[in-house]
Amino acid sequence: MINVEHIRNDFPILKTHISKYPLVYFDNAATTQKPISVINRISDYYSNENSNIHRGAHYLSQKATEAYENARKTLQKFLNAENSHEIIFTRGTTESINLVASSFAKKFLNQDDEVLISAMEHHSNIVPWQLVCEEKSAHLKVIPMDENGELIMDKLDSLLTEKTKIFAITHVSNSLGTINPIKEIIKKAHAKNIPVLIDGAQAVSHLKVDVQELDCDFYCMSAHKIYGPMGVGVLYGKEKWLEKMPPYQGGGEMIKDVTFEKTTFNELPFKFEAGTPNVAGVLGLEAAIQFVQKTGIENIANVEDELLHYAYGKLQKFEKIRFIGNAKNRASLISFVFEDIHPYDAGTILDKLGIAVRTGHHCAQPVMDFFGIPGTIRASFSVYNTKEEIDIFIKALEKVREMFG
Repeated sequence: MINVEHIRNDFPILKTHISKYPLVYFDNAATTQKPISVINRISDYYSNENSNIHRGAHYLSQKATEAYENARKTLQKFLNAENSHEIIFTRGTTESINLVASSFAKKFLNQDDEVLISAMEHHSNIVPWQLVCEEKSAHLKVIPMDENGELIMDKLDSLLTEKTKIFAITHVSNSLGTINPIKEIIKKAHAKNIPVLIDGAQAVSHLKVDVQELDCDFYCMSAHKIYGPMGVGVLYGKEKWLEKMPPYQGGGEMIKDVTFEKTTFNELPFKFEAGTPNVAGVLGLEAAIQFVQKTGIENIANVEDELLHYAYGKLQKFEKIRFIGNAKNRASLISFVFEDIHPYDAGTILDKLGIAVRTGHHCAQPVMDFFGIPGTIRASFSVYNTKEEIDIFIKALEKVREMFG
């Protein structure tokens, strides 16, 4: 067991008051808060190590380079990648997906080929594939889901065809909380020699992720969803794919030799890391991973699962409430609507009472269209949340109900 109150003391922002009310932060699926160890690591870099990396013979450059590459090894171990050069630092999950979509399509996608995604994807795992399909005159296919927010797996075999060049799917739905059967999906795709990209933005802070055990070809994540800073993320890619794919961007670092006639590209991982990176962000991410490892991902998952079931039980007492997404296997978020109250109106009142939830379509408009709603109220929980905060949330919802009759 872990001491949640002790953990809360590591997060300075949780002492904030909104008006006269203490902050209740239930918007963790949008971004998690940052422990003091992450904040201090970023400050320490700029105070004591700030220098451009890989390019200098002087002390600060060498120190910053060593710290940066050690962070890559930390991420390698965290995801259990076979090689550290399979870890590419990006600006986040969105850029990781765009990198693969762009570079993979240039090499492997042709006219009338197909890209498969799921009906519950975030826009960042829809739009990049739409763009490359339009560019290549290829086709985007979608595996459907049911009213519980679970994929209709019976449809998968018929959608995985000889024309399917890649399957891109979320590990955990940001709008529904559904945890997809990723290992089974990858096995089915690989049986037909189809590579699989996983959007892991919502998974890495809740689940133990082992890319070798999953056998996925690409795995994407963002630092800010796992207690790290914004503006940095990771793409894991199997070496065999990364070696074949062309660079995503051109510039410094990703080159070996440049003449006006020809450029030869750098080795992995630098081929995909053009320009000066977000060194402070990467070091902040490493500190966040160390926080997760110290706390224990299993301990985190247990706390969050307990909060999820407690909140779900409390919410069921309300009349005219509809839960959006009722998957059996789910992460620690609840999406719901009141039949007679717009989500934005409810969210605005909750904010006045110090409670931060997300309202809207959560960058998953096709999901909302499927359920015939404009959006949901989404409460998402993290290891620093408590049952007492859920009780405050429930009382606030009771006030919302009273206001709207």
